[in-house]
Amino acid sequence: MSPLWGPNPDIRRGRSVVYTLHTHVVFTPKYRRGPFTDETLRHCEEVMRDVCTDFGAQLREFNAEHDHVHLEHYPPKAAISRLESSLKGVSARRLRHEFPDHIRKYLWHEHFWSPSYFVASCGSAPLPVIKEHIENQKRPG
Repeated sequence: MSPLWGPNPDIRRGRSVVYTLHTHVVFTPKYRRGPFTDETLRHCEEVMRDVCTDFGAQLREFNAEHDHVHLEHYPPKAAISRLESSLKGVSARRLRHEFPDHIRKYLWHEHFWSPSYFVASCGSAPLPVIKEHIENQKRPG
């Protein structure tokens, strides 16, 4: 690194790349029926952190309201669509396994997440503003 630059935790390095790629991602459960409690969200966050680590990504902030989840910082080698698909698939399996009776009350069939998701590049918004937005979500008790 150049002596003119100070360390910056938002700038990450790979073997042949220096990058800072942040996205704001929102997932909604199927039918937006609100299956989240504080306990299910804690477990969901843990699972999603593990999946992000497997992809070389970093879950910077995680919070949710009763019917959607916010998320990440990711490396350029990770396709966002594959990362999001894995996040949704692994978290759905683990939540259904850990909380079968609770999840069954809110969802029909075998689908936990809606097949779609929202993702926005955070390049133009200051990260503290996005972090504040995610932190201010009204997490269920």
